[in-house]
Amino acid sequence: MEYTISSKAKITSITLVVVGLVALLAGMFTGDGHTDQRLWANLLVNGYFFLTISLSAVFFLAIQYVAEMAWGVTTQRIFQAIMSFMPIGAGALLLALIASSLHYTHFFHWMAEGVTDPESHHYDAIIAGKSAYLNLPFFWVRAILFIAVWLFFANWFRRSSLKEDTLDLSQITDGVSPIYRKSIKMSVFFLIFFAYSSVASAWDWIMSIDVHWFSTLFGWYAFSGMWISCMVVAVVLVLYLKSRGVLKDVTEHHIHDLVKWMFAISMLWSYLWFSQFMLIWYANVPEETAYYLARFENYKLLYLGTFLVNFILPFFILMSRDAKRNAIFILPVALIIFFAHFIDVLVMVFPGTLFEHGHLGSVEIGMFLMFLGVFIFTILRALSKAPLAIKNHPMYDESIHLHT
Repeated sequence: MEYTISSKAKITSITLVVVGLVALLAGMFTGDGHTDQRLWANLLVNGYFFLTISLSAVFFLAIQYVAEMAWGVTTQRIFQAIMSFMPIGAGALLLALIASSLHYTHFFHWMAEGVTDPESHHYDAIIAGKSAYLNLPFFWVRAILFIAVWLFFANWFRRSSLKEDTLDLSQITDGVSPIYRKSIKMSVFFLIFFAYSSVASAWDWIMSIDVHWFSTLFGWYAFSGMWISCMVVAVVLVLYLKSRGVLKDVTEHHIHDLVKWMFAISMLWSYLWFSQFMLIWYANVPEETAYYLARFENYKLLYLGTFLVNFILPFFILMSRDAKRNAIFILPVALIIFFAHFIDVLVMVFPGTLFEHGHLGSVEIGMFLMFLGVFIFTILRALSKAPLAIKNHPMYDESIHLHT
Protein backbone atom coordinates (compact mmCIF):
# COMPACT_ATOMS: atom_id res chain seq x y z
CA MET A 1 0.00 0.00 0.00
CA GLU A 2 2.01 2.95 -1.31
CA TYR A 3 1.25 6.64 -1.63
CA THR A 4 2.80 8.96 -4.22
CA ILE A 5 2.46 12.72 -4.01
CA SER A 6 0.29 13.83 -6.89
CA SER A 7 1.04 16.87 -9.03
CA LYS A 8 -2.19 18.39 -7.75
CA ALA A 9 -1.03 18.06 -4.13
CA LYS A 10 2.32 19.66 -4.97
CA ILE A 11 0.63 22.51 -6.83
CA THR A 12 -1.78 23.03 -3.92
CA SER A 13 1.10 23.27 -1.43
CA ILE A 14 3.05 25.67 -3.64
CA THR A 15 -0.07 27.75 -4.27
CA LEU A 16 -0.70 28.11 -0.55
CA VAL A 17 2.87 29.29 -0.01
CA VAL A 18 2.76 31.75 -2.93
CA VAL A 19 -0.67 33.16 -2.02
CA GLY A 20 0.46 33.41 1.59
CA LEU A 21 3.64 35.24 0.61
CA VAL A 22 1.69 37.72 -1.55
CA ALA A 23 -0.77 38.36 1.29
CA LEU A 24 2.08 38.75 3.76
CA LEU A 25 3.92 41.27 1.56
CA ALA A 26 0.70 43.17 0.90
CA GLY A 27 0.09 43.40 4.63
CA MET A 28 3.63 44.58 5.29
CA PHE A 29 3.47 47.42 2.77
CA THR A 30 0.05 48.58 3.93
CA GLY A 31 0.79 48.13 7.63
CA ASP A 32 0.06 50.44 10.55
CA GLY A 33 3.59 51.03 11.76
CA HIS A 34 3.86 47.83 13.83
CA THR A 35 4.94 45.57 10.96
CA ASP A 36 8.16 44.22 12.50
CA GLN A 37 6.57 43.27 15.82
CA ARG A 38 3.61 41.80 13.94
CA LEU A 39 5.86 39.61 11.81
CA TRP A 40 7.75 38.26 14.81
CA ALA A 41 4.53 37.67 16.75
CA ASN A 42 3.08 35.73 13.82
CA LEU A 43 6.26 33.68 13.57
CA LEU A 44 5.87 32.75 17.24
CA VAL A 45 2.19 31.88 16.73
CA ASN A 46 2.76 29.69 13.67
CA GLY A 47 5.95 28.08 14.99
CA TYR A 48 4.25 27.10 18.24
CA PHE A 49 0.98 26.03 16.58
CA PHE A 50 2.48 23.71 13.97
CA LEU A 51 5.29 22.43 16.22
CA THR A 52 2.83 21.34 18.89
CA ILE A 53 0.65 19.59 16.31
CA SER A 54 3.67 17.46 15.38
CA LEU A 55 4.48 16.93 19.04
CA SER A 56 0.93 15.75 19.72
CA ALA A 57 1.35 13.13 16.99
CA VAL A 58 4.28 11.66 18.94
CA PHE A 59 2.16 11.77 22.09
CA PHE A 60 -0.77 9.95 20.49
CA LEU A 61 1.56 7.36 18.98
CA ALA A 62 3.13 6.73 22.39
CA ILE A 63 -0.32 6.41 23.97
CA GLN A 64 -1.14 3.69 21.45
CA TYR A 65 1.94 1.67 22.39
CA VAL A 66 1.46 2.00 26.15
CA ALA A 67 -2.26 1.19 26.00
CA GLU A 68 -1.62 -1.55 23.40
CA MET A 69 -4.35 0.08 21.35
CA ALA A 70 -5.12 -2.16 18.41
CA TRP A 71 -7.63 -0.10 16.43
CA GLY A 72 -5.14 2.68 15.68
CA VAL A 73 -2.40 0.50 14.15
CA THR A 74 -3.69 0.97 10.59
CA THR A 75 -3.30 4.76 10.94
CA GLN A 76 0.06 4.89 12.71
CA ARG A 77 1.90 5.99 9.57
CA ILE A 78 -0.40 9.03 9.48
CA PHE A 79 0.84 10.18 12.87
CA GLN A 80 4.43 9.39 11.94
CA ALA A 81 4.04 11.66 8.91
CA ILE A 82 2.60 14.48 11.03
CA MET A 83 5.68 14.17 13.26
CA SER A 84 7.92 14.99 10.28
CA PHE A 85 7.16 18.72 10.46
CA MET A 86 8.63 19.01 13.95
CA PRO A 87 12.13 20.22 12.92
CA ILE A 88 10.65 23.00 10.76
CA GLY A 89 8.19 24.11 13.43
CA ALA A 90 10.94 24.02 16.06
CA GLY A 91 13.23 26.10 13.84
CA ALA A 92 10.57 28.78 13.36
CA LEU A 93 9.76 28.90 17.07
CA LEU A 94 13.42 29.07 18.10
CA LEU A 95 14.02 31.92 15.64
CA ALA A 96 11.23 33.92 17.28
CA LEU A 97 12.59 33.17 20.76
CA ILE A 98 16.12 34.14 19.73
CA ALA A 99 14.84 37.44 18.32
CA SER A 100 13.16 38.22 21.64
CA SER A 101 16.19 37.16 23.68
CA LEU A 102 18.44 39.46 21.61
CA HIS A 103 15.88 42.29 21.84
CA TYR A 104 15.23 42.42 18.09
CA THR A 105 11.61 42.23 19.15
CA HIS A 106 9.85 42.31 22.49
CA PHE A 107 7.63 39.41 23.49
CA PHE A 108 8.60 38.77 27.08
CA HIS A 109 8.65 41.69 29.49
CA TRP A 110 10.66 39.61 31.97
CA MET A 111 13.59 39.69 29.51
CA ALA A 112 13.80 43.51 29.69
CA GLU A 113 16.81 45.17 31.29
CA GLY A 114 16.55 46.09 34.96
CA VAL A 115 13.20 44.48 35.77
CA THR A 116 14.77 42.29 38.47
CA ASP A 117 17.21 44.93 39.77
CA PRO A 118 15.85 46.80 42.83
CA GLU A 119 18.09 49.76 41.96
CA SER A 120 16.62 50.13 38.47
CA HIS A 121 13.77 52.45 37.49
CA HIS A 122 12.34 49.46 35.58
CA TYR A 123 12.26 47.19 38.62
CA ASP A 124 9.19 44.96 38.81
CA ALA A 125 8.67 43.13 42.10
CA ILE A 126 6.40 40.47 40.58
CA ILE A 127 8.89 39.60 37.84
CA ALA A 128 11.74 39.62 40.36
CA GLY A 129 9.81 37.09 42.42
CA LYS A 130 9.69 34.78 39.41
CA SER A 131 13.29 35.32 38.31
CA ALA A 132 14.55 32.00 39.72
CA TYR A 133 12.51 30.33 36.98
CA LEU A 134 12.15 33.09 34.38
CA ASN A 135 15.73 33.95 33.52
CA LEU A 136 17.44 33.64 30.15
CA PRO A 137 19.96 30.86 30.90
CA PHE A 138 17.37 28.56 32.49
CA PHE A 139 14.79 29.50 29.86
CA TRP A 140 17.13 28.40 27.06
CA VAL A 141 18.22 25.24 28.88
CA ARG A 142 14.56 24.22 29.06
CA ALA A 143 13.80 25.20 25.47
CA ILE A 144 16.75 23.29 24.00
CA LEU A 145 16.16 20.28 26.26
CA PHE A 146 12.46 20.07 25.43
CA ILE A 147 12.90 20.34 21.68
CA ALA A 148 15.95 18.05 21.55
CA VAL A 149 14.18 15.28 23.47
CA TRP A 150 11.01 15.65 21.40
CA LEU A 151 13.00 15.39 18.18
CA PHE A 152 14.91 12.38 19.48
CA PHE A 153 11.73 10.45 20.29
CA ALA A 154 10.00 11.43 17.05
CA ASN A 155 12.99 10.21 15.07
CA TRP A 156 13.31 7.03 17.15
CA PHE A 157 9.67 6.02 16.71
CA ARG A 158 9.82 6.60 12.96
CA ARG A 159 13.10 4.71 12.44
CA SER A 160 12.01 1.83 14.68
CA SER A 161 8.70 1.44 12.88
CA LEU A 162 10.42 1.29 9.49
CA LYS A 163 13.00 -1.14 10.86
CA GLU A 164 10.20 -3.36 12.18
CA ASP A 165 8.88 -3.66 8.62
CA THR A 166 12.09 -5.37 7.54
CA LEU A 167 12.42 -7.86 10.40
CA ASP A 168 12.88 -11.52 9.53
CA LEU A 169 10.21 -13.84 10.95
CA SER A 170 12.92 -15.64 12.93
CA GLN A 171 13.37 -12.45 14.99
CA ILE A 172 9.75 -12.47 16.10
CA THR A 173 8.80 -14.61 19.10
CA ASP A 174 5.23 -15.34 20.14
CA GLY A 175 4.06 -12.96 17.43
CA VAL A 176 5.75 -9.96 19.04
CA SER A 177 8.89 -8.30 17.70
CA PRO A 178 11.65 -6.99 19.99
CA ILE A 179 11.13 -3.54 18.44
CA TYR A 180 7.50 -3.51 19.54
CA ARG A 181 8.49 -4.42 23.11
CA LYS A 182 11.12 -1.67 23.16
CA SER A 183 8.63 0.81 21.68
CA ILE A 184 6.38 0.30 24.70
CA LYS A 185 9.24 1.05 27.08
CA MET A 186 10.35 4.10 25.09
CA SER A 187 6.74 5.33 25.04
CA VAL A 188 6.62 5.22 28.83
CA PHE A 189 9.78 7.35 29.04
CA PHE A 190 8.43 9.78 26.47
CA LEU A 191 5.06 10.18 28.18
CA ILE A 192 6.72 10.91 31.52
CA PHE A 193 8.85 13.60 29.91
CA PHE A 194 5.94 14.88 27.82
CA ALA A 195 3.70 15.26 30.89
CA TYR A 196 6.00 17.99 32.21
CA SER A 197 7.55 19.43 29.06
CA SER A 198 4.30 20.01 27.16
CA VAL A 199 2.91 22.01 30.08
CA ALA A 200 6.15 23.81 30.98
CA SER A 201 6.77 24.82 27.36
CA ALA A 202 3.32 26.47 27.30
CA TRP A 203 4.25 28.34 30.47
CA ASP A 204 7.58 29.44 29.01
CA TRP A 205 6.66 30.34 25.44
CA ILE A 206 3.08 31.53 25.81
CA MET A 207 1.94 32.19 29.39
CA SER A 208 5.08 34.14 30.35
CA ILE A 209 4.19 36.73 27.69
CA ASP A 210 1.61 37.95 30.24
CA VAL A 211 4.16 37.61 32.99
CA HIS A 212 2.07 39.12 35.80
CA TRP A 213 -0.67 36.58 35.20
CA PHE A 214 -0.76 32.84 35.74
CA SER A 215 -3.26 30.02 35.68
CA THR A 216 -2.84 26.49 37.01
CA LEU A 217 -5.09 25.30 34.16
CA PHE A 218 -3.16 27.01 31.38
CA GLY A 219 -0.77 24.16 30.57
CA TRP A 220 -3.62 21.66 30.24
CA TYR A 221 -5.63 24.14 28.22
CA ALA A 222 -2.74 24.59 25.77
CA PHE A 223 -2.19 20.82 25.67
CA SER A 224 -5.81 20.09 24.77
CA GLY A 225 -5.66 22.71 22.02
CA MET A 226 -2.62 21.20 20.35
CA TRP A 227 -4.01 17.67 20.71
CA ILE A 228 -7.33 18.47 19.04
CA SER A 229 -5.48 20.24 16.21
CA CYS A 230 -3.40 17.10 15.65
CA MET A 231 -6.45 14.85 15.60
CA VAL A 232 -8.10 17.13 13.05
CA VAL A 233 -5.04 16.85 10.80
CA ALA A 234 -5.08 13.05 11.17
CA VAL A 235 -8.78 12.81 10.29
CA VAL A 236 -8.40 15.03 7.23
CA LEU A 237 -5.37 13.05 6.05
CA VAL A 238 -7.20 9.75 6.39
CA LEU A 239 -10.16 11.08 4.40
CA TYR A 240 -7.82 12.47 1.74
CA LEU A 241 -5.90 9.20 1.38
CA LYS A 242 -9.12 7.22 1.24
CA SER A 243 -10.30 9.46 -1.59
CA ARG A 244 -7.06 8.67 -3.43
CA GLY A 245 -7.79 4.95 -3.25
CA VAL A 246 -5.01 4.10 -0.79
CA LEU A 247 -5.16 3.24 2.92
CA LYS A 248 -7.52 0.40 2.03
CA ASP A 249 -7.17 -1.25 5.43
CA VAL A 250 -8.72 1.80 7.09
CA THR A 251 -12.49 1.42 7.20
CA GLU A 252 -15.39 3.55 8.35
CA HIS A 253 -14.91 1.99 11.78
CA HIS A 254 -11.41 3.47 12.08
CA ILE A 255 -12.66 6.84 10.85
CA HIS A 256 -15.47 6.64 13.41
CA ASP A 257 -12.96 6.11 16.22
CA LEU A 258 -10.69 8.95 15.03
CA VAL A 259 -13.63 11.33 14.85
CA LYS A 260 -14.74 10.23 18.32
CA TRP A 261 -11.33 11.32 19.57
CA MET A 262 -11.70 14.62 17.71
CA PHE A 263 -15.14 15.10 19.26
CA ALA A 264 -14.02 14.17 22.77
CA ILE A 265 -10.95 16.39 22.82
CA SER A 266 -13.02 19.31 21.49
CA MET A 267 -15.26 18.88 24.50
CA LEU A 268 -12.21 18.65 26.79
CA TRP A 269 -10.79 21.88 25.37
CA SER A 270 -14.16 23.62 25.72
CA TYR A 271 -14.42 22.46 29.33
CA LEU A 272 -10.94 23.77 30.17
CA TRP A 273 -11.60 27.07 28.36
CA PHE A 274 -14.79 27.62 30.33
CA SER A 275 -13.33 26.42 33.64
CA GLN A 276 -10.35 28.75 33.42
CA PHE A 277 -12.54 31.71 32.44
CA MET A 278 -15.36 31.04 34.92
CA LEU A 279 -13.13 30.62 37.96
CA ILE A 280 -11.23 33.84 37.26
CA TRP A 281 -14.40 35.80 36.37
CA TYR A 282 -16.17 34.61 39.51
CA ALA A 283 -13.23 35.39 41.82
CA ASN A 284 -12.85 38.83 40.20
CA VAL A 285 -9.27 39.34 41.44
CA PRO A 286 -7.74 42.30 39.55
CA GLU A 287 -4.36 40.73 38.78
CA GLU A 288 -6.13 37.67 37.37
CA THR A 289 -8.88 39.41 35.39
CA ALA A 290 -6.34 41.63 33.58
CA TYR A 291 -5.62 38.73 31.21
CA TYR A 292 -9.26 38.54 30.14
CA LEU A 293 -9.80 42.30 30.05
CA ALA A 294 -7.07 42.60 27.41
CA ARG A 295 -8.80 39.97 25.29
CA PHE A 296 -12.35 41.27 25.76
CA GLU A 297 -11.38 44.86 25.03
CA ASN A 298 -9.46 44.21 21.79
CA TYR A 299 -10.09 40.61 20.66
CA LYS A 300 -13.57 39.81 21.94
CA LEU A 301 -15.01 38.48 18.68
CA LEU A 302 -12.03 36.22 17.99
CA TYR A 303 -11.79 35.05 21.59
CA LEU A 304 -15.43 34.17 22.12
CA GLY A 305 -15.85 32.97 18.54
CA THR A 306 -13.13 30.38 19.01
CA PHE A 307 -14.91 28.89 21.99
CA LEU A 308 -18.34 28.88 20.38
CA VAL A 309 -17.10 27.31 17.15
CA ASN A 310 -15.11 24.61 18.92
CA PHE A 311 -17.97 23.66 21.21
CA ILE A 312 -21.13 24.13 19.13
CA LEU A 313 -20.05 22.65 15.79
CA PRO A 314 -18.83 19.25 17.05
CA PHE A 315 -21.57 19.00 19.66
CA PHE A 316 -24.48 19.54 17.29
CA ILE A 317 -23.05 18.16 14.03
CA LEU A 318 -20.85 15.23 15.05
CA MET A 319 -22.87 13.86 17.94
CA SER A 320 -24.49 11.04 15.99
CA ARG A 321 -22.82 7.80 14.93
CA ASP A 322 -23.64 8.32 11.25
CA ALA A 323 -22.19 11.84 11.19
CA LYS A 324 -18.87 10.52 12.53
CA ARG A 325 -18.60 8.30 9.43
CA ASN A 326 -19.68 10.82 6.79
CA ALA A 327 -17.05 13.07 5.21
CA ILE A 328 -19.74 15.60 4.26
CA PHE A 329 -20.18 16.34 7.97
CA ILE A 330 -16.64 15.64 9.15
CA LEU A 331 -14.55 17.75 6.76
CA PRO A 332 -16.21 21.17 7.22
CA VAL A 333 -16.26 20.81 11.00
CA ALA A 334 -12.64 19.59 11.09
CA LEU A 335 -11.33 22.43 8.92
CA ILE A 336 -13.20 25.10 10.87
CA ILE A 337 -11.95 23.68 14.19
CA PHE A 338 -8.39 23.65 12.84
CA PHE A 339 -8.51 27.32 11.89
CA ALA A 340 -10.27 28.17 15.16
CA HIS A 341 -7.40 26.68 17.15
CA PHE A 342 -4.91 28.68 15.14
CA ILE A 343 -6.93 31.75 16.19
CA ASP A 344 -6.83 30.45 19.77
CA VAL A 345 -3.02 30.51 19.75
CA LEU A 346 -3.07 33.91 18.07
CA VAL A 347 -5.28 35.30 20.86
CA MET A 348 -2.93 33.78 23.45
CA VAL A 349 -0.01 35.73 21.95
CA PHE A 350 -1.26 39.01 20.44
CA PRO A 351 -2.72 40.80 23.50
CA GLY A 352 0.63 40.62 25.29
CA THR A 353 2.83 41.37 22.24
CA LEU A 354 0.82 43.68 19.99
CA PHE A 355 -1.67 44.90 22.60
CA GLU A 356 -4.49 46.84 20.92
CA HIS A 357 -2.65 46.89 17.57
CA GLY A 358 -3.12 43.20 16.79
CA HIS A 359 -5.82 41.92 14.47
CA LEU A 360 -6.55 39.17 11.97
CA GLY A 361 -5.34 40.68 8.70
CA SER A 362 -3.40 39.82 5.57
CA VAL A 363 -0.13 39.41 7.50
CA GLU A 364 -1.71 36.80 9.77
CA ILE A 365 -3.52 34.99 6.98
CA GLY A 366 -0.47 35.15 4.73
CA MET A 367 1.98 33.65 7.20
CA PHE A 368 -0.55 30.99 8.21
CA LEU A 369 -1.02 29.95 4.56
CA MET A 370 2.74 29.81 4.02
CA PHE A 371 3.23 27.54 7.02
CA LEU A 372 0.20 25.47 6.02
CA GLY A 373 1.58 24.91 2.52
CA VAL A 374 4.93 23.74 3.84
CA PHE A 375 3.16 21.66 6.52
CA ILE A 376 1.02 19.85 3.95
CA PHE A 377 3.93 19.18 1.60
CA THR A 378 6.19 17.92 4.41
CA ILE A 379 3.54 15.48 5.65
CA LEU A 380 2.65 14.18 2.18
CA ARG A 381 6.33 13.70 1.35
CA ALA A 382 6.80 11.69 4.56
CA LEU A 383 3.77 9.56 3.65
CA SER A 384 5.28 8.81 0.23
CA LYS A 385 8.56 7.56 1.68
CA ALA A 386 7.21 4.43 3.39
CA PRO A 387 4.39 1.91 2.95
CA LEU A 388 1.18 3.04 4.63
CA ALA A 389 0.65 -0.46 6.02
CA ILE A 390 2.86 -1.36 8.98
CA LYS A 391 4.39 -4.83 8.81
CA ASN A 392 5.12 -7.21 11.68
CA HIS A 393 3.06 -5.23 14.19
CA PRO A 394 1.45 -7.80 16.52
CA MET A 395 -1.94 -6.05 16.42
CA TYR A 396 -2.21 -5.22 12.75
CA ASP A 397 -4.63 -8.04 11.94
CA GLU A 398 -6.81 -7.10 14.90
CA SER A 399 -6.86 -3.51 13.69
CA ILE A 400 -7.91 -4.54 10.19
CA HIS A 401 -10.91 -6.41 11.56
CA LEU A 402 -12.08 -3.58 13.81
CA HIS A 403 -15.85 -3.28 14.08
CA THR A 404 -17.64 -0.61 16.08
